[in-house]
Parts: sequence; C-alpha cells; structure tokens
Amino acid sequence: MTGGEGARKLIALGAIWAALLLAPYWMPPLGGYTALGTRVLVLGLAAMSVNFLLGFTGVLSFGHAAYFGLGAYGAGLALKFLAPSTPLSLICGMLVGGIAGAILGALIVRRRGVYFAMVTIAFGQVFYYIAFQWSSVTGGDDGLRGFSRRPLDFGAFSVDILSNAESFYYFVLFCFALAAAAMGFVLRSPFGRTMIAIRENERRARFLGIPVERHIWIAFTLSCFFIGFAGALYALLNNFADPKGLHYSQSGDFVIMAVMGGMRSFWGPLLGAAVFVILQDYLSSITVNWMSFIGLLFVFVVLFFPRGLLGAIRRKVQA
Repeated sequence: MTGGEGARKLIALGAIWAALLLAPYWMPPLGGYTALGTRVLVLGLAAMSVNFLLGFTGVLSFGHAAYFGLGAYGAGLALKFLAPSTPLSLICGMLVGGIAGAILGALIVRRRGVYFAMVTIAFGQVFYYIAFQWSSVTGGDDGLRGFSRRPLDFGAFSVDILSNAESFYYFVLFCFALAAAAMGFVLRSPFGRTMIAIRENERRARFLGIPVERHIWIAFTLSCFFIGFAGALYALLNNFADPKGLHYSQSGDFVIMAVMGGMRSFWGPLLGAAVFVILQDYLSSITVNWMSFIGLLFVFVVLFFPRGLLGAIRRKVQA
C-alpha cells in the first residue's frame, strides 16, 4: 500500500466515524430521526455479519436471519425471565445465536453453492416455525413482549441512559464499534487471509494443506455470533421480538444490503443497509409496494455497479 492510498483510507475511515458520531445532529434537518440511525447501525451490523461469510469466505447463507432472530429472542427471554440486565441480555442473545450456528454449521459445512444455501434456508425455517408455534414461550405470531431495555447497572450505582433515543443510539454505536473492531481484527489476522484464499480458490487452498471445512465452520460460527449480537440489539431497539426476524425473507434483505453496498468491502454492507433502511422508511409511507422499488434499485446496482455502491464511489474518487 502506498502512502497516498493509506492516507485516503484514513480519511475515508475518519469520515465514516464522524458521520456516525454526528448522525443524531445532521439527520433531523434532512428529515430523518435518531431511531432510524439506530436501525441502520443494527441492520448494518447484521449485513456485515452476512458479508463476513459471503464476501470474505465466498459462502452464501440464506438462513442467517435464524441466528439474528435467535439473538433477539435470547435477549428478550433473558430480560423477561433471567435478570433485568441489558449487558446480560446482549451476551445471552449473542451466545444463543452463535452456539446454534456452531452446532448447525458443523452439519452443513461440507455442502457448497446452492446446496449450502438451501440447507441454511431449511434450518432457518425450522427455527421460524418453532418460534411461530411455541406461543407459550415466544408469544407465537404476536411476538415476545413484556420486556424492555434496562438502565446500566454498575453495582454501587446505575445509569439510566438507554431510555432516551439519542443516548441509546450512542450505546448501540459503542456496541457496533466493538463488533466492527473484532470483525476487522479477525479479517486482518492470518485466519482472515486464509478465508480470502478459500474464497479465491478453494481447490488451491486444499492443495496447500488448509483444512477448508474447519475454516468455513469457524467463519460460519463467528458470523452467527456477530449476527446474534445484532439481533439482541434489535430486540432492545424495539423492546420486542417476533418470528418474522427468523424468516428467510429477512435473510434475503441482509444479502441485498451486503451486495448493494459492496460485498467484498468491509464497510459496503453498512452503506447498503443505510440505503435500504432509509428507502424503506420513506417509500413505505407512500406505497405498500415499496419493496418493488428497492428491488429495481438492487437490479440496477448489480447490472451497472458490480462492486456495489461503495465500489462505485471509490472509483469515482480515484478517477
């Protein structure tokens, strides 16, 4: 990497974090609101988790919403039945999503291509119907209610900073930063380089002696932990969890966000999530067919910007 490229990356990274830090101040004048920014962060983290597997390992999962939904239910059930602790609920949601992913990932890791994608859909739909039918625990189609995010308890004192929309945004931003840092650390490690090697040429990676199945399983498991954490944050955002969060259509939304933003870039899925969420919020207030317009935009991006919106922006800046 040349000095100029490094400087451009630092400037771009600084601009991203400055935009995120100042979002509660610049969004309202543009017609947005703070909760919309919080939703972008949460769904952006979910899309980045899908991209962790798809963009950097080359494995497509259409069932990742299952672990997102399990994270939401894990957080909600922990708050409702275990202890009124926000940090504990986040840990429980992340563990539920991640452990479920680790167990199922071991069963499907030898599948490739469309077979892998279809098996992930099948397992995801199993969790969806369990949540839908087990109404005594999950609330069924009405969803899980009766819980809410709690003040942060530090033992000797507690701080109620999560009831306000702006303070909760910064709490979610802090959680997002931790998850993004962990994700970036993994991708820059030798394991992350091995993931990319598998994506580029799995056969060559096998000839080099890399245990491909084990690496894909670890990548799948880590991705499930990250998306389970995003699901837990989503439950705290809405004070609600429902079976729709586990449905394969939600997985499709995450894939659209990742591909539209730029699936082989680290920050592309966050941009894709921002475009998706903002358009959804605006168009759904105008028409019930809002998804048709997002679908047309997705097709346009795939046809004319194969590297996604972030790739197009980078090419424009470098031109």
